[in-house]
This record gives sequence, C-alpha cells and structure tokens, in this order.
Amino acid sequence: MNYSNLLKIALRAIAANKLRSFLTALGIIIGVASVITMLAIGQGSKKSIQANIAEMGSNMIMISPGADRGPGGVRQDASSMETLKLTDYQSIKDE
Repeated sequence: MNYSNLLKIALRAIAANKLRSFLTALGIIIGVASVITMLAIGQGSKKSIQANIAEMGSNMIMISPGADRGPGGVRQDASSMETLKLTDYQSIKDE
C-alpha cells in the first residue's frame, strides 16, 4: 500500500469516530501536560532545597544527640535517646 492511501483511510477513520478521536487526543494532551508539570515541580523543589542549603553557609554543622539505631539496627523511640547537655555544647564549641 502506498502512503497516500493509508493517509486517506486514517483520515476517514478519524472523521467517522470524532468522539473517540477527541477523547484519545485529550488523553494524550493531559498525559503529556501532567508529566511536564511533575518534572517542573520536581526541578523547582530541587533548586529551592539547594538554595536553602547553600544559604546556610559552609561552616554549618548539624549535631543530633545519640544514635537513632539500637543493637541489631532497630530504630529506637525518640524519647529513649539521650539529649545534649550544656556541657556537651561547651565541649563541642571549644573544639
């Protein structure tokens, strides 16, 4: 079959099934738009987080008291962890 004949058959099928063609095109448009939107939101939030981290500066240290995992790699409850005392702060500051 030649391509002109195939094109005529395709256009005839689209004209015969207008609602089906419209719904198919609408589904493709919505799908592509949603993928583009999700990628844009992901990239925007990534840049926002990177800007927040860069804004903190290079001399920032995050210290968490105790280990959150007990023996055997089991997570412990937050209330069972040790808290930092003022003496801990002073010793970290002095070092």
